[in-house]
Amino acid sequence: MLFEGDPEPTPPEGLATIARFESPVEAQMAKGLLESSGVECFLVGENANNLIPSAFRVRLQVLLEDETAARELLADPGAGISEG
Repeated sequence: MLFEGDPEPTPPEGLATIARFESPVEAQMAKGLLESSGVECFLVGENANNLIPSAFRVRLQVLLEDETAARELLADPGAGISEG
């Protein structure tokens, strides 16, 4: 179990953790935003968070080559929406 100040688990090779969420709902919304913009992503710890929310955070991970774009989309959700 991780406590405040403990190091984040190392993501699998080729993936980067770009966000952590206390709420699985917020994590799913961020995942949906990225996927709708064509960024493949994964949630880690979602089920554990449902069992004991205060002990686990849901981690959002993306491929290393998508990390910059994913962080930009999360920082400005409207950036991935094209008017047409």
